[in-house]
Amino acid sequence: MWITGLESTIRCAGERRRSAIRWCGVAAVAAALVAAGCSGGGTASADSKGGKGGKKKGDMAAPVTVARAVQRDVPVEVQVIGNVEAYSTIAVRSQVGGELTKVSFKEGDYIRAGDLLFSIDRRQLEAQLSQAEANYAKAKASLGQSQANLARDTAQQQYLQSQAERFGRLVKEGVLSKDQGEQAFSSAAAMQETINADQAAIESAKADIAATKAAVENLRVQLTYTEIRSPINGRTGNLMVKQGNLVAANSVDLVTINQIQPIYVTFAVPEQQLRAVKTYMAQGKLLVTATPQDDPSGKETGFLTFVDNTVDQATGTIKLKGTFQNEDRKLWPGQFVRVVLRLTTQPNAIVVPNQAVQSGQDGSYVYVVKQNSTVEVRAVTAGARVEEDLVIENGLQAGETVVTEGQLRLSPGARVRVRQDRPGGARAKAGDG
Repeated sequence: MWITGLESTIRCAGERRRSAIRWCGVAAVAAALVAAGCSGGGTASADSKGGKGGKKKGDMAAPVTVARAVQRDVPVEVQVIGNVEAYSTIAVRSQVGGELTKVSFKEGDYIRAGDLLFSIDRRQLEAQLSQAEANYAKAKASLGQSQANLARDTAQQQYLQSQAERFGRLVKEGVLSKDQGEQAFSSAAAMQETINADQAAIESAKADIAATKAAVENLRVQLTYTEIRSPINGRTGNLMVKQGNLVAANSVDLVTINQIQPIYVTFAVPEQQLRAVKTYMAQGKLLVTATPQDDPSGKETGFLTFVDNTVDQATGTIKLKGTFQNEDRKLWPGQFVRVVLRLTTQPNAIVVPNQAVQSGQDGSYVYVVKQNSTVEVRAVTAGARVEEDLVIENGLQAGETVVTEGQLRLSPGARVRVRQDRPGGARAKAGDG
């Protein structure tokens, strides 16, 4: 009995001890929460009073770069990549065979029309010309001989004809026999055939003269081919045949000449632009500018001079050409250039920097800065791009200020401040006036 009571007493003491420990833990947690709450309240109070460590309301404004929408005349242009093409290209070949005795230029020289390029050995052609001239003189002499024979035989024929007529009268009178009269008429007829032969000989001599004269002229022309001269102003390329080699007529290109003053720039525009191009071409010349990709300062100006007669069905584009005077020879055949075709000028257009226009699910928009330094979202209709600016067709008025940098931090009604630490921000602020 005593042992059983002792165990009950010990069990009750253990339960009271565990209960006390649990209540102590709950009290400690409650005290910690109260302390945390008191500490948070002190901080919030300090922030609300603007004490140490708090943020002022003005410091919440988002830093942005801005620019002012301006109104000005802007060009309506088409910008594409084009290719420079020689105004004309001449492949020089020899029209006669022989030894290339002299090359009168250096590869890459600028030459003018009429300048001597090549000389070919002319001695054989000169000998052939002398022979042809001798044949021509012989043909002329043969013609003279045939004409003299004709004159002699004509006189003889006239005598025989008159004698035959006399003999005919005498035969009728019975003075001469009929046989003598027929013999006289036969001699006159034979002489007439001789005259006909003389006339044929004369025609043959004339034909021979024409043939030999043509041979002479042909050889004289071929002699001029022994000196090859440039047909155009241009720049020579690589020399294909060196001095001292034999060349055959029309067998190989000796050199290629490209005319680069003036010069073409060939480019293609989408077929949707064809109507506008035709419309504005009817109103006057269309300006074309070409800028080499490796030399932005080397811009050249020309005019549109060619529109192809067929749209390329594979690409949906049409080929155009601009003609440039290329006085400084900045444009080079085969070179790729940036081409700008100016169609017209749009007056009083609203223009903002390109980076001010954002794209969203509902289309293009800009952030407009209001007088109270807050922003609003404004839907706009973007038009043509002009260098680094963009034409706004609807949604903005001249003089309104738009955000150009910092849009990711903004929402409708957000407060902003103009950033001063970038050249863009300083320029934009100065533009705001």
